[in-house]
Amino acid sequence: MFVRTENAAEFKRFYPVTFTLICIHIALWLLAALPSHLAESFILQLIGVNSLISQGEYWRLFTPIFLHLSFSHLLFNSFSLFLLGPGAERILSSYKFLLFYLTCGLLGNIVTFLIQSSFYSHVGASGAIFGLLGFYLYLVIKQKHMLSQSNQQIIVVFLIIGLLSGLLTPGTNNTAHFVGGIAGFLLAFLAFKQKNKPQI
Repeated sequence: MFVRTENAAEFKRFYPVTFTLICIHIALWLLAALPSHLAESFILQLIGVNSLISQGEYWRLFTPIFLHLSFSHLLFNSFSLFLLGPGAERILSSYKFLLFYLTCGLLGNIVTFLIQSSFYSHVGASGAIFGLLGFYLYLVIKQKHMLSQSNQQIIVVFLIIGLLSGLLTPGTNNTAHFVGGIAGFLLAFLAFKQKNKPQI
């Protein structure tokens, strides 16, 4: 499931939401890198800043999901989405996958706003990415028939690496990680409660 053999055109056609999200990540990172006052002003409007959210700038709960300010952050989250997104998009359908992904990221940012200090700021898709890990963890626990043994092991390893990386890297929004992961697991439970899914 996690080995990609499609070319770019096929990937875009088969997994349009995953492809579009990755493109948005890259476009915003490139925009942030421009030596332009206008670009800088625009990017500053997208960062999740708790003090500004409390003043009514509620879009900042949503926009950080797409924004990465360092290349390493962009690379990790976009590569994770490249690996994890297609399988989930295929299982859920593109529309439901987009709703799932954004919900996990948004819930992570809402809880971050509620429990972190007013001085706290954050960017990144990590909450949504951990939502995907929560989705696959549900498959590992409750829908084993949908994953090969090797894919189950990949998910567990990916989850461990993600958790350790977050705990060991200063400045990481671990609140969004944990909340996104829990949200992904619970949303997967609801999705599979509605109807049986085909094996992939």
